[in-house]
Formats: sequence, C-alpha cells, structure tokens
Amino acid sequence: MRWRKGHRSANVEDRRFESGGRRMRLPIPRTRRGGAQMGCGGILLLLVLSMVFKQDFFSLLDAGGGGGGISTPAPREQTAPAPGGVDPEADHVSFVGDVLDRNQDLWHQLLAGKYRDTKLVLFRDAYPSACGMGQAASGPFYCPADEKVYLDLSFYDELSRRFGAPGDFAQAYVLAHEVGHHVQTVLGISRQVRQAQAQNPRQKNQLSVAMELQADCLAGVWARTADEMQLLEPGDVEEGLRAAASVGDDRIQQMSGRGYVNPESFTHGSAQQRAEWFKQGYTTGDPDACDTFG
Repeated sequence: MRWRKGHRSANVEDRRFESGGRRMRLPIPRTRRGGAQMGCGGILLLLVLSMVFKQDFFSLLDAGGGGGGISTPAPREQTAPAPGGVDPEADHVSFVGDVLDRNQDLWHQLLAGKYRDTKLVLFRDAYPSACGMGQAASGPFYCPADEKVYLDLSFYDELSRRFGAPGDFAQAYVLAHEVGHHVQTVLGISRQVRQAQAQNPRQKNQLSVAMELQADCLAGVWARTADEMQLLEPGDVEEGLRAAASVGDDRIQQMSGRGYVNPESFTHGSAQQRAEWFKQGYTTGDPDACDTFG
C-alpha cells in the first residue's frame, strides 16, 4: 500500500509514553515503493471474545502443550526514547495517521455536514477510555462514549505472527473497520442497536454480528476509494480479505481448543461472512450496500 511517509495526523493522540510499562517490541517496517511493509491487523473481535470467554485469544498459539492453559510470554522492555532520540515506531505512527486521515476524508465527502472526526489514541499495555480500561492483549477497539479509537501498535505484530494474516493493507483494514464503527455512531446506528439489544436480549448477539459485519463492509467502501486513488498495490485487497476471515468467530472458537463451533454465541460473524461483507463494500463502493440488518 502506498502511503505518505512522515505524515503526522492532528487526530492521533500519542499516549505511548504516558501509559508506560512493558510491551512487545514491534519490528521496524520494510520499505516498499516509498511506503511500508508492516505487520498485519485484525479487529475488535479479539477484544470482545477475550471478554466473553475470559481468555487471552492473542496467546492461544503460544499455549503450552498438554495442560490446556494459556500462557503469555513476557514482553521485552521498551522505554521512551531519550530527548532527540529515534522513536522505533515512528513509521508505524505515521502509517496509521495517514490511513486514519484518508479514511476520514472519504467520510467527510460521503456524509457532508454530518461527519465529525474521531481521534486515534495510541497507547502501550493499558490506557483508560470512557468505555473502561483498554488492554493491549485485547486488541484495538472503538469507544462510542468518547468517540475515539484505541490501539496498541504491538497488536499488528501479534496478529501477523499468531494468526497468519500479514500485510500492510490488512493493518489498514483494522483501522478502517474501527472508523466504520465511528460512522455508525455518527449516523445513530450504534444507539439504535443498543436500544434494540436492551429491548430484545435474545437478539443481542445477532445484532452485534450485524454491527460488526457492517463495519467490515464500510471498511471495504474505503478500500474501493483507496484503490481508485491508486494507493493499493497487487495483493492488498487479498490481504484485507484474509485479515477479515482470520478473525471470524468460527475460526477463533476452533483455535480456542473447545473442539466445536457454536454459531449462537457469535458476536462478529463467521470468517466467510466477514470476508464477504468486506468484499461487498469494496465491490460496490457504496455504503448503502452495507445494510447488514435488512
């Protein structure tokens, strides 16, 4: 994917050196056509499933054999660079800022006079949000209460290594999905869904799946625009599709070691559904084609 190296977004709140602590070191991206080849992205699914099943799904592939327990390797120390020093994550910060701004440029065009910017909060390990404490192990998430996206950059490395979905556009897909949730908030869809869930508790999971699939579709709409702007390179769309499928509910449940898949417990949709709705948005380029509720 082509991006503006060195870009600094006014909508990125860099709190990495405020949240502090220990974390996994993210590899420095490789240059490709003036851009970057980075770790892959996944999605909010890992946060919700970690909360639902009380397990750290990012640690599944590192689980020791025989005992069935989940262990997380101790992260390596990384401290803030000295004054005037080099930030090893500078290219990653620039990349996500560029993807964020290009996403929001699109939604300002499509929702003229309605759309308002979201902020992207970069943190390490843990950081408070209006929706509770954000945890690096839980993955990126969007908080409708403060209308911000929260991301620990090490998430991309985790998903690339353990879930086998590498690629810089897969990383962009993650952020586009979270911006899609902000679009839902701006349009009042999130509020309507929460009300419907409160009135019909038995449909809570079904409505959650519709919400997540719609965010996947909206990410696809942005992907279509990025392609028309000649920002995408061969294989980028496939990276997005692979990332969407890699975090389907069925795949996560299969990896959990439970030995079965329970569709009634799905909160984000199957691998096939997630990939299909991302493709729907990309193929049509039309947010009106993202009616996952109808």
